Amino acid sequence: MRFETERPATWQACVACGNELTEHDPRARCPRCGGLLEIAHRPPGLGREELLLRFTERRGRGSGVAASGVWRFREFVLPSAEKVVSHPEGNTPLLHREAIDRWSGIGGLLLKHEGHNPTGSFKDRGMTVGVTQAVRIGARAVACASTGNTSASLAAYAAQAGIPALVLVPAGNVASGKLAQSLAYGARTLLVRGGFDDCLRLVQEAGERLGVYLLNSINPFRIEGQKTIVLEMLEQLGWNPPDWIVLPAGNLGNTAALGKALREALAWGLIDRVPRVAAVQAAGAAPFARSFEEGFARRHRVEPETVATAIRIGDPASHDRAVRTIRETDGVVLAVTDEQILEAKAAVDASGVGCEPASAASVAGARELARRGTIAPGARVVAVLTGHVLKDPGMLLEYHVERDPPPPGANRPVEIAADLREVERVLKSLE
Repeated sequence: MRFETERPATWQACVACGNELTEHDPRARCPRCGGLLEIAHRPPGLGREELLLRFTERRGRGSGVAASGVWRFREFVLPSAEKVVSHPEGNTPLLHREAIDRWSGIGGLLLKHEGHNPTGSFKDRGMTVGVTQAVRIGARAVACASTGNTSASLAAYAAQAGIPALVLVPAGNVASGKLAQSLAYGARTLLVRGGFDDCLRLVQEAGERLGVYLLNSINPFRIEGQKTIVLEMLEQLGWNPPDWIVLPAGNLGNTAALGKALREALAWGLIDRVPRVAAVQAAGAAPFARSFEEGFARRHRVEPETVATAIRIGDPASHDRAVRTIRETDGVVLAVTDEQILEAKAAVDASGVGCEPASAASVAGARELARRGTIAPGARVVAVLTGHVLKDPGMLLEYHVERDPPPPGANRPVEIAADLREVERVLKSLE
């Protein structure tokens, strides 16, 4: 359809054929061609300084929705929403640690730590918008396929909204910390005998046939919330964009969201240039990196295998939207090995910051790009950490305690007799 009267503040448009839908249409894909949908907003009609002043005035105001690091950017997110489901989320730190500079070879490397969100991952930014939309359209239930973080976030926000939630996760391939969250928050958790892509297929069928509202990252309202990672980052940098933004890449929703945020910030006059984007995949789950190497001539699908469970995805749902991000920012896509990811994680953890394995892909990727000379000396780089260090405690113990020989950065516990001299011996070894 095409709107014959004045455009509303917000609508949905198919990225493949341009078909337009109202913002209240619940369908996950374009009914004409099956393509992915994208949210479009009419520009707010405010000058740059007036818009920035609004963002600043809302920051940290009161509690609840007023304190949300997502909804204070509501002109970019969902301006027509009145009653929203918010924890609140966002307002995550931009960190710097000299130890990570030394390890990565990048001076002044900044870490945007999304693990500081309420359920411990960036997913909360998208879920506050997705669940708000589910309430607005009167959804019967909400559902998602997940490698862990999405299900934890969906479960928490659905519980707050009082909506039944179904989460489908691959049996035996979800970190215990994430599975525990889904159970604790009350979602009906289905352990599927298959991989993430099987879970996603099932949940899409449920959306089409059973009337549940799909809240994976193909949901365009999720993307609107995740855009605020970049908006908040830019604000923290005084709206002076970095040279590079490096992020982990799994289902590619964040890659798509990052590009959309930069595109809109440029069009609305908030920034005068866009940084280059580097999307980093695990080598065992790198279909997007393979496509990039071929100039995106074709889309690849793989059987994924990596310790970074959050990005263990072989057929990324947001592939087409992510391609646009890489092309528009003169970006790159690369793959790093599990060994590189775990070494980067050990470095991030040992600096006192901490992150889950998939998050460390961004830091490993930044280091690799600096080694190749792609990231030039002196470049301003921000790496996105997507999840909290306790999201995958089993991997932490396996890396530090069980591997033989100890890998780089392993911190073995030391068993001692109940004798002060033993404590003194260990203390001296640390000096």
